[in-house]
Amino acid sequence: MDDKFDLIVRKGTCVLPGRALAAADIGIRNGRIEAVGALGSAKAEHTFDAMGLHVLPGVIDTQVHFREPGLEHKEDLATGSAAAAMGGVTAFFEMPNTSPHKLDRAKGRSWTDHAFFIGGSAGNAHRLHELEKLPGCSGVKVFMGSSTGDLLAEDDETLEAILSNGIRRVAIHAEDEPRLRERFELVRGGADVEMHPVWRDAETAVLATKRILALAKKTGRRVHVLHITTGDEMELLKDAKDYATVECTPQHLTLTAPDCYRELGSLAQMNPPIRDASHRDRLWRALAEGVVDVIGSDHAPHTLEEKAGEYPASPSGMPGVQTLVPIMLDHVAAGRLTLQRFVDLTSAGPQRIYNIAGKGRIARGYDADLTIVDLKAERTISNDWVASKCGWTPFDGRKVRGWPMATVIRGNVVMRACRSAGPVPGRLKPGPSEFGVTGPGQAGTVRPFCTAGRARQRSR
Repeated sequence: MDDKFDLIVRKGTCVLPGRALAAADIGIRNGRIEAVGALGSAKAEHTFDAMGLHVLPGVIDTQVHFREPGLEHKEDLATGSAAAAMGGVTAFFEMPNTSPHKLDRAKGRSWTDHAFFIGGSAGNAHRLHELEKLPGCSGVKVFMGSSTGDLLAEDDETLEAILSNGIRRVAIHAEDEPRLRERFELVRGGADVEMHPVWRDAETAVLATKRILALAKKTGRRVHVLHITTGDEMELLKDAKDYATVECTPQHLTLTAPDCYRELGSLAQMNPPIRDASHRDRLWRALAEGVVDVIGSDHAPHTLEEKAGEYPASPSGMPGVQTLVPIMLDHVAAGRLTLQRFVDLTSAGPQRIYNIAGKGRIARGYDADLTIVDLKAERTISNDWVASKCGWTPFDGRKVRGWPMATVIRGNVVMRACRSAGPVPGRLKPGPSEFGVTGPGQAGTVRPFCTAGRARQRSR
């Protein structure tokens, strides 16, 4: 091969579409994958030795809250995207419960590729068919419960108006707001944080999911139901796959009540809440049966000072973008899912559901986004490793098997971890490195697949 590549990732075990794990070299030029296979004596400006490592399509986290603008003391686009890159995540979809539009804010500051949701509400429902076509828009997000600002869409009239305006899949936070208000008396005036899944009980989630599925069927609009926490919802969703897709989080697949609340206090508080082991086990069953389409982190950081407030005044949410890959790889090591299924949930699944152009697989012509991992590496997650501005993780002190060793975005190696265990097993380098990495600012916008200039969602 006479052509010279910008980067060759050599001798890694690759997860390739439609194939068993295969040893292969990956040749990259101009940010795209140009060759996959035995590249032999091919030349490259830079080489990454992936011997003993597994090379995955870049992990896409489709649900993060990076808090900018307005809440930058918790997180911002620079620190949130740095945390993503440190954790092996190559692209994120950021949620809209701050003031959009944020594309300009990410320019020159994001370590990873990115897109932003538009929040659906009564005030903008009539414009959503236009707003969803904005550059850098990943789609519409609806909060049926527990939103900030004016994004709460709790009544069926508003929800139907939102679903009736536009064609792209709508992401849904499904908790029934009327039931939440009714049951708030259980915790009003202060309570133990163990009451969180009692106040926000399983029925609160089930009611909302039933409602949105009925409206999706009525309007013919596809929906993506986020952070499912109950087995009963999975039973509903498995019979609605023609118009509804499903997300779970690593937190809900890993932590269980009441232990997490006793060990972590309000650090374990998130919406929808962490529930007991019976629900967690049913989530895993649904994942094994193919009901779950995507794993998203629901990264939602708050400061330790804020989280230390008295419940229920303490804010809900926890960081997760940096720990998504190691937590789920640990589940791979434990035999709960295969590596190929992990790739389907974090790369191919997001691409398929959100119609992302040029991402989600290792193949010629696709963006050179790679998550390179060591399945044998044993590490301990620690607060010291966290790049998020909040500076903590609910998994502090947890030992895992499987670790992100490099993050490659459009052919740029933005993170490279050391092979031996250490207190900070990875680094980001803003500036030229041995691989020509240029740091934040090289990332771009995640683009929906388009036909004739119009964002158009293909049928699944």
